[in-house]
Amino acid sequence: MPPLARWADAEACSDQQSANDQSTNSPHGNFGACGESAQNTCPNWGAEQDVVVGCLQAMWDEGPGEPFEAHGHYINMSNIEYSKVACGFSSSGAGVWANQNFAQ
Repeated sequence: MPPLARWADAEACSDQQSANDQSTNSPHGNFGACGESAQNTCPNWGAEQDVVVGCLQAMWDEGPGEPFEAHGHYINMSNIEYSKVACGFSSSGAGVWANQNFAQ
């Protein structure tokens, strides 16, 4: 798979989206607000590093396979139609929320 480019123009929006989702405890509650085509969410992780080594690894471990309901995070991360990703983070006493927004 080709690497995804950093979608820097959507990072501030993705941070705000993560904060909004965290404040309402609603994963994907603001999906589409940043113009993304797909989104993965890591809700309430202990620290940003935990998101990378825990949540994202668990998403990779979902695949490969179908149906989307069982393998959707992996499918989003490995979809060659997406060329860029913006990562948003929000931290509070409840932990770290992170959204990964994918676009073409």
